Amino acid sequence: MSIRVAIVENERSVRQELASLISETQGFQCVGAYSSGEQALREIPRQPPEVVLMDINLGMMSGVECTYLLKQVLPELLIVMLTVYDDRKQIFEALERGASGYLLKRTPAPEILRAIEDVHRGGAPMSSYIARQVVQSFSKKPTPQTPAVALSVREKEVIALVARGYINKEIAGMLGLTEDTVRGYLKHIYEKLHVRSRTEAAMKYFGSKPQ
Repeated sequence: MSIRVAIVENERSVRQELASLISETQGFQCVGAYSSGEQALREIPRQPPEVVLMDINLGMMSGVECTYLLKQVLPELLIVMLTVYDDRKQIFEALERGASGYLLKRTPAPEILRAIEDVHRGGAPMSSYIARQVVQSFSKKPTPQTPAVALSVREKEVIALVARGYINKEIAGMLGLTEDTVRGYLKHIYEKLHVRSRTEAAMKYFGSKPQ
């Protein structure tokens, strides 16, 4: 089964480029390409995709606001922000409003496709630079504030590396695991902490707040 993807992007050339990338790649299906948040809110619920690539700078309605409103209607919808912005405040605002990942527009096409697959499998894709921005908002030596949450030794190792900004591929290499195994540990961590993203997991487990 192909992954159903929708695109929300106000720049026509970028929107068409992304739509072509999705449509022409086996295993993916572009079910909609929208030029504004208002249009996306009207059309996406009629033919829900599994993953949305969402630009932040959409015009009257921001991509962050559109993300929040879509999640109210379709809570299981997976939204990856794809934008030129790398501002830390915008990163956290998007994640807090329900985004499942955050990539820069300059991300190469193959990595965008991998990010869609990753978020579809339960991951939270972020460009390495974005991940580093997120981790800088945590204290350097976080102390867990949720001792009642029983994580296994391996799960603690994984969440500690997540909090230091490492992506799944890097964590797998450091712990001698496969990326699928790392994703499995993250899934269990999410369930135990009652969260839906790696950022929420690290923030909740280590009791840190963005600075």
